[in-house]
Amino acid sequence: MAYRHEIKLLLSQAEYTAFSPLLRGIMPADPNTGPAGEYFIRSLYFDDAAQTSYFEKLAGVSDRKKYRLRIYNLEDGVIKLECKEKRGDRIKKRSASVTRECADRLCKGDFSLLSGSEDPLCKEVFAISRTRGLYPSAVVDYDREAYLHPVSNVRLTFDKALHAGIAGSDIFDQDLPTVPIFADGSVIFEVKYDDILPKHLQKIIANAHGQRLALSKFTMCRDRLRAFRPKIDHH
Repeated sequence: MAYRHEIKLLLSQAEYTAFSPLLRGIMPADPNTGPAGEYFIRSLYFDDAAQTSYFEKLAGVSDRKKYRLRIYNLEDGVIKLECKEKRGDRIKKRSASVTRECADRLCKGDFSLLSGSEDPLCKEVFAISRTRGLYPSAVVDYDREAYLHPVSNVRLTFDKALHAGIAGSDIFDQDLPTVPIFADGSVIFEVKYDDILPKHLQKIIANAHGQRLALSKFTMCRDRLRAFRPKIDHH
């Protein structure tokens, strides 16, 4: 899979309310969208003993990777182990499907079931778990409203109600305690595309008067957790 462009903006609730109808009128919604016009995403991010993912993001390292386990709508029908790679201003995502049993083990920091997999990503994560000490670092929750455009594989998303898990790492726990990241209801707007963003979308996106966002959901949630887990950087 080739690297894609990614743009992130932080929108206020008012900016989101004014801007989102412009997309609804011209772009089809993600087919995974439910009756409410969105779907729920929960991710468990892993980091190593040196906190590489966290500190490389804070330092602005150009080439870096993050590993995570992801589910949708708190269901186990689709469970993905993913690696999000960053190279300059471009991103690439690799993924592998895992079983519920494997996911339950990963939530506990047990990577042993990946050892027998033939999937390259599973092999990679298992190797890193042995050499660098991967462990469950942060649970990240949000509601996603998504739109698609076939030209250049454009994907526009609004990620709302961003929350960080404050106790435990069981992503299937519907009662997992979480806290909000944005008390004012701010929304993260992301634009992803392959090569060229169509001009008519460029004009519409220019109406999204938000601020460019440098931090990731993972780092924002990790920062928020410090109030509840003060020793988080001393795993």
